[in-house]
Amino acid sequence: MKIPKCMSTQHPDNVNPPFFARDTELGGEDEVQEAYYAFSNLGCDEQMWDYEGKEVDAFVVKKLLNKYESFFKQQRLGKDIFLTLRVPNPTVERTEAKVLLETLESIPRSYDVAKLFYGDDIPPIFEVILPMTASYKCVDRIYQYYREFVVGKQTRPFRNGDLTIAEWIGEFKPARINVIPLFEDMAHMLAAADIVGDYLRGKEMKYQRVFLARSDPAMNYGMISAVLLNKIALQRLYKFSNSSGVRIYPIVGVGSAPFRGNLRPSTVDRVSAEYPSAHTFTVQSAFKYDNPPNVVEQAVKRLSTRESGAPHEVDEGRALEIIDKYCREYKRQIIGLAPVINRIARHIPSRRKRKLHIGLFGYARNIEGVSLPRAIGFTASLYSIGLPPEILGLNALDDDDLKYIRTAYTNFDIDLKDALQYLDVNCNLVPKSLLKRIDTMGISFKPDSSHVTVTSRIVSLLQENRTEDLPEHILQAANIRRFLG
Repeated sequence: MKIPKCMSTQHPDNVNPPFFARDTELGGEDEVQEAYYAFSNLGCDEQMWDYEGKEVDAFVVKKLLNKYESFFKQQRLGKDIFLTLRVPNPTVERTEAKVLLETLESIPRSYDVAKLFYGDDIPPIFEVILPMTASYKCVDRIYQYYREFVVGKQTRPFRNGDLTIAEWIGEFKPARINVIPLFEDMAHMLAAADIVGDYLRGKEMKYQRVFLARSDPAMNYGMISAVLLNKIALQRLYKFSNSSGVRIYPIVGVGSAPFRGNLRPSTVDRVSAEYPSAHTFTVQSAFKYDNPPNVVEQAVKRLSTRESGAPHEVDEGRALEIIDKYCREYKRQIIGLAPVINRIARHIPSRRKRKLHIGLFGYARNIEGVSLPRAIGFTASLYSIGLPPEILGLNALDDDDLKYIRTAYTNFDIDLKDALQYLDVNCNLVPKSLLKRIDTMGISFKPDSSHVTVTSRIVSLLQENRTEDLPEHILQAANIRRFLG
C-alpha cells in the first residue's frame, strides 16, 4: 500500500491565480482542473478535496476520469495517486453537519464510477480528514457511521420478502474507510497519540495517518509554540507507533509563510529536516502558483522521494515551559493588534470561492472577547503593515530560552531571518520591545526596501482612512514575498 508523501491542498495563500483559472477566485470546474494539474504537471501524489466551509463538486471522480481519460488510465486513482476528502466536523460546525453525511454517501458512488472505468475493485476514495479533532469518539463516529449506515444499509430489505437495497441499486463499496484525525489546538495536539490509541483499540489496522496543523497553532499560540507542539506530538506518535505495532504516518500541514511553516520550493530540504518523522507534507496554493512551474515540479519530486525517519528528541518539560511564557506575551500583543488586523483583513482579496468561517481563535472561541480572521488572512494582515507575525512574543524569551529553542527548532534563526526581511523597523505599529529584543538576538537581516515602501504606503492609507486602494497594495507586497499569508 502506497502512502502519499506530497498532498496538494486548496489553502488560499496564493497571490497569483493559476493559468487555468477562469477568475481570481478558484472554485467549481477550476478545482477539478487543479487536481489534474497537481497530479499530472506537478507530480503530487495526493489532492485534498475540501468540503469544509465551501461549496464543492461532489462528482470530482467522474469528471476527472471522463475528462482526462488517458492520464488516469496510466495513473491509477486510489493506487498510484489519491483523492482525500476533508469533511466538516459536526461536533463543531453544526450548520455544515449534514454535508458530512452527503460526502460519505458519495464515496460508494465514486467507487462505481471507478469500477466502470478501470474494471477492478480498487476504491478511488477511501480516506477522509476530520478537522478540529477533539476526541477519539469524533473520529470513531465517522468510521462507524460509514460502516453501519452508508454501507450497512445495503443488506436491509424494504419489507419482509422484498429486495434488499443492494439488490435494488447495487452493492456499496468500499466496505470501510480510513478516518484521518486533524489536530489543530494545543490540548489535542499534545493528546494526539492517546486519542489515536483509543480510536484504534479493537480495530484491525495495519497503519494510521495522523494530520498535525501548523498554521492555526501558530496563529493561536505563536510560531515557536507551533513548532514545539508539532515536535512533541510527533515524538509521542513515534513512541506510540513503536509500542503498539501500528505504523503511524504523520502529515504536517505547512504553508509558504515562515509563520505557517516556511515550505517553499527553495526550502523543501530544510523543512523536511526539521520534521524528519513526518511522512507527508502539504503543498498549498502559494507553493504551486507563486513560483515557476519547473521549480515547483522539482521541489515536489524531492518531497515525494524523501525518506522519513525518527523525530528529533525534544525535552517536553522545557518546551512546554517556554510555550507557556511565550504564548502569554504573544496573546497580549495580538489582542492589542486585533483592531488593525481585522480592519486590513476585510480588504485582503479572496483566492477561493468559500464561505467565511473563523478559525480556532473563534468558532465561538475568543481571547478576552477578541475575534480574528483565519490564519492566512491574519498572516497577510500583519505582513501588509510591515510587522511579520513571526516576531510577536519574542521579548518574553530570555537567552536560556533562545538557547534551548535553537537546539529544538533547528531552522529557527533562518526562518526568522526569512521573515525579518519584511519588517519595517520604522512602523509605529511594531512594538518597541520587539525591536529591542531582535537587536540582541544576533540575527543579521536586510529589509527588502521595495516591500517596506509598499507596506508603509498601506499604513498611510489606513491612517488616512483611504481603504479603496488597499487590495492593490496588499497584493503588490504579497507578490514580492511570493505568498499572500
